[in-house]
Amino acid sequence: MNQAVLPYYAKLALILISLMCIGYIAFIGKELIAPLIFAFLFAMLLLPMARFLENKCRIPRGGAAMISVVLFTGVVVLIGYIVGFQVSGFSQDVPQLKIQLNQLVNDLHQWLVTEFHINVNKQIHKVETEANAATPSVLGSTFLSLTSIVLFIVFIFIYTFFVLFYRKILISFLLKAFGTESEVLVYDVAEQIQYIMKKYIAGLFLEMLTVATIVFGVLAIIGVKYALLLALVTGIFNLIPYVGIFTAMFISTFITLGTLGPGKAVEVALCIIGVHLIDSNIIMPRIVGSKVKLNALVVVLGVVIGEMLWGISGMFLAIPVMAIIKIIFDRVEDLKPWGLLLGDEIEYGSVIEERVKQEERNAEDDQNQEEDQKQIEDQKNLSENDEI
Repeated sequence: MNQAVLPYYAKLALILISLMCIGYIAFIGKELIAPLIFAFLFAMLLLPMARFLENKCRIPRGGAAMISVVLFTGVVVLIGYIVGFQVSGFSQDVPQLKIQLNQLVNDLHQWLVTEFHINVNKQIHKVETEANAATPSVLGSTFLSLTSIVLFIVFIFIYTFFVLFYRKILISFLLKAFGTESEVLVYDVAEQIQYIMKKYIAGLFLEMLTVATIVFGVLAIIGVKYALLLALVTGIFNLIPYVGIFTAMFISTFITLGTLGPGKAVEVALCIIGVHLIDSNIIMPRIVGSKVKLNALVVVLGVVIGEMLWGISGMFLAIPVMAIIKIIFDRVEDLKPWGLLLGDEIEYGSVIEERVKQEERNAEDDQNQEEDQKQIEDQKNLSENDEI
């Protein structure tokens, strides 16, 4: 029985409608979907450890999954403890920071009055009044935000355990859901996603550690206070492409401006920009490599859309989610043009080059067939002449 072939515009309309529906579901279900995606990514990272504990140490799957999650949780708690310890030390200098920043504001005010005859006392007074009035609501929202963040992290680790424990059931569900005809394709896509995401996430963690170490060393050499705290902030925010490094630079510059003055703040900004250049040109290509081939425009759009849908967590998840989408697009025939759209210029060039080579091979095969056909006809004519 022949299957109906849809025209291209109908396929395009169905794909766009499907993408819009997925985006809408992701927006309304962000409290559930975001921690689930984090859990799947962490499960891919912890899968080799869980398999090692199951196969080599003969530990049951539940125990292996629990041990893997507990060890990973311990690493995260250790990083959180170091950051919290640094923040507690920094909180003791907050009054001094306020005094220093007020002095800088006053100096700026005097400069504006002297040079441009601009009086900003009314604006400053208005801002201070609004800030004091908004303090109770800000404290309440901060408490709620901390509570939601803690619950978010707890659910991530719970989901990670269950994904590791029921991973074979999930794979079996996908194979059955898409039918026996697509079992090989679905299994291949699942294996590629697991392999690429495991390498990519491990590379990101190694890159974060490398960047934090370099920043800590540079800031410690130039005598910056809270060098470890600023290095950790830079390493964590560096996981967000393009936007993260500038956010870390702003935070580090602001803290240094209030503790050591404008001169050191400029040095810190220049150091972080220098480390970012080293990271983007040397560290990231060597550690992360070309495991995720996405062009820069798609990366920026993905970060923006991720922030619109899921906030800061969406900015962290933008690249892994788009990488998974691209893996799926590259292996489904009707979606390959979309996968090419997400890819980089090198990949596009390789596709065109392969297509040109294929056309050359086809032309050569056609020419060989014509020559063979001509030889057959010549031999046939010779045999006919011999018979005559």
